[in-house]
Amino acid sequence: MGRAEERRARQKGARRAKRAAKSGGIRRFFTWKWVLGYVLGFCALLVGAFFVLYLWVDVPPANAAAKAEANIYKYSDGTIMAKTGDVNRESVPLSKIPKKVQHTFVAAENKDFFSDSGVSFTGTARGLINTALGRGKQGGSTITQQYVKNYYLSQEQTVSRKLKELVISLKVDQQKSKDYILAGYINTSYYGRGAYGIQAAARAYYDKDVEELSVEQGAYLASVLQAPSQYDWSAAGPKGKKLVKARWNYVLDNMVEKDWLPGSEREGMKFPVPIEPRPIPGLDGQAGYFIKAAEAELVKAGVNENEFGAGGWTVTLNIDKKKQKALEKAVRTELTDKLDPKKRKVDGDAQVGAVSVDPKSGGIVAMYGGAGYTEHWTNNATRSDYQPASTFKPLILASALENGSTTQDSTPITSSTVYDGTSRRPVKGSLTGFAPPNEDNKSYGPISVQKAMNNSVNSVFAQMAVDVGLDKVKSTAIDLGMSKDAGGFDVRPAMSLGVMGASPKEMAGVYATLDNHGKKVTPAIVKSAEKGDERPELPDPTNGQAISRGAADSVTSVLTGVVDDGTGQAVRQQGQAVAGKTGTSDDNKSAWFSGYTPDLVTSVGMFGELKGVGKQVSLKGTAGGGRVNGGDYPARIWAAYTQTALSGQKASKFDLDTDMGAAVKPTAPPSSSATSESASSSPSASESASESPSSSPSASESTSESPSTSSSASPSDGGGSPSPPDPSSSASGNGDGGILRRQQQ
Repeated sequence: MGRAEERRARQKGARRAKRAAKSGGIRRFFTWKWVLGYVLGFCALLVGAFFVLYLWVDVPPANAAAKAEANIYKYSDGTIMAKTGDVNRESVPLSKIPKKVQHTFVAAENKDFFSDSGVSFTGTARGLINTALGRGKQGGSTITQQYVKNYYLSQEQTVSRKLKELVISLKVDQQKSKDYILAGYINTSYYGRGAYGIQAAARAYYDKDVEELSVEQGAYLASVLQAPSQYDWSAAGPKGKKLVKARWNYVLDNMVEKDWLPGSEREGMKFPVPIEPRPIPGLDGQAGYFIKAAEAELVKAGVNENEFGAGGWTVTLNIDKKKQKALEKAVRTELTDKLDPKKRKVDGDAQVGAVSVDPKSGGIVAMYGGAGYTEHWTNNATRSDYQPASTFKPLILASALENGSTTQDSTPITSSTVYDGTSRRPVKGSLTGFAPPNEDNKSYGPISVQKAMNNSVNSVFAQMAVDVGLDKVKSTAIDLGMSKDAGGFDVRPAMSLGVMGASPKEMAGVYATLDNHGKKVTPAIVKSAEKGDERPELPDPTNGQAISRGAADSVTSVLTGVVDDGTGQAVRQQGQAVAGKTGTSDDNKSAWFSGYTPDLVTSVGMFGELKGVGKQVSLKGTAGGGRVNGGDYPARIWAAYTQTALSGQKASKFDLDTDMGAAVKPTAPPSSSATSESASSSPSASESASESPSSSPSASESTSESPSTSSSASPSDGGGSPSPPDPSSSASGNGDGGILRRQQQ
């Protein structure tokens, strides 16, 4: 070896010695051998712990939830309103359930049920982690685990419960047959409509015994288990119906994959729409509507449907007995006592829904859902399949004020801005042709926003919606409380006429938000709920600023004009400040009055529904009259109720932070000077409707879009469409979007 090689050998040895020295201390415990030992030791510890747990946990008897208890419902003052406790449950042997129907449940929940060990370790591990981290409910459990949870344990989301579920499921899978477990699962699950078990569900959804269920119907019942309230076809919104159809298809496709259903048979299957719900004994009168609404609210807040249905809960509602009695009396004296279905067929089609809200707390203090839950199962107070019509117009103004919008000639939009109120005037600046008629095709010529709101002038608010921006209008409406998934809520000019679906509860929330100076109000019927030590945390009904106080108060100021000098004169009360808006939908299928005082907000909707069919029909001719407007029966019900509900209280005034609207005394009278638009043939802006709204309403609520772009502005049928807009009859073509001039205050 030469000197160079000897030197390199010494250097290499030195480096090895240095590395050896560094690897001393704590690092010597982290060699790959040590790490492997740690992992194996930890695994052995887990196995040992699980073995001890397996020996310690026994299969318990059926849980208390399997034994029905009463749920108690109370008024806001604590007095008992109703008790419910008869659980609709009927077990059937697996032999009575058609084989393919059995397979729908396996395909829906646990395709490998017949071959698994009864548990999903990955799903359980995921559930344990998410439960420990407070992430709520997680899927991934097997049919065996779900049966164990339903029959032996509780629905609580805790780590200890999930560990017990795992152990008991392993033991049950070893001790019981798969058929026994499947039968137990199908017979103990909650299907909605108060039905526990497949036999009760078959009767509730298809009015037949379980033996008669088709594969399609079985697949629906298997699908509805995932979310009974959301997936019940009769109560589901557009999103819920879409989801349950997707789930139904998923179930059938899985059956084909597992060779439980021939592909050729699958291709010809159609979705089996369930029957309408039938009344449940003990839920008659308004109490049935309250109970169902409260249950839906609690489930939405996170209470498990299965656990709630098992009973033992005490639910206190925000319903005020005095106000509730006043609302029911108002409906009876102002409308239903005047109806005679035997004499007039249309009288049998008239439905009323109403919701009254405390704007400060957000509590629903009174609600009218219809003739009674056992007579008319649909809650008219919460249904959202009818158009709110012109009660939507204040939301357009709110959006204009909130966004600081201007007309197309850059003039700020305020209550004194003047538009062209000519009937069938083509909207400027819209890609979609739209020329809505005013009611009775009445033209107003130049008219201020205040007067246009008073008289509900369609042509003005159609133009204003385009000036503000249709997307912005919809965004403001959603912020105020309308549902973004409402049927017919498309971004198009016809939106301005309220052609989307909405419920009295929803509109009461929107107007309560305006009354509450723009602070969001989401009406709540549940005041509190408890079961033993369990008290679910309910969302705050008044939370967050939806729009600025200035915008909300300005709209309130304008809406006082509707009551004092417009279509809402029927609700005027001596000394009491009132704001509100009427609405009558296309072809008179719905009529509304939504209004408020500083202390109480109430929305009353009247709907034409063909009895026994559910189809929307016209209200025209109800009680022997002609067209039913929002300023008629709905306003009268509102006035009679509000007067009684507020009796004994001192008349109150609105505390408004605004410099515009009817509630603010103008510094100068409106100008009636001529404009560049043709106004000579129409009433001037200073003219107002002096007739009583009940006898000759001047507001426009009907809807129709230009035939060149849309067949109808309304999602409902009926009602003629206007002729295509005639450019020669419109404004002078200066592209000003309908603005003529703006009065300064």
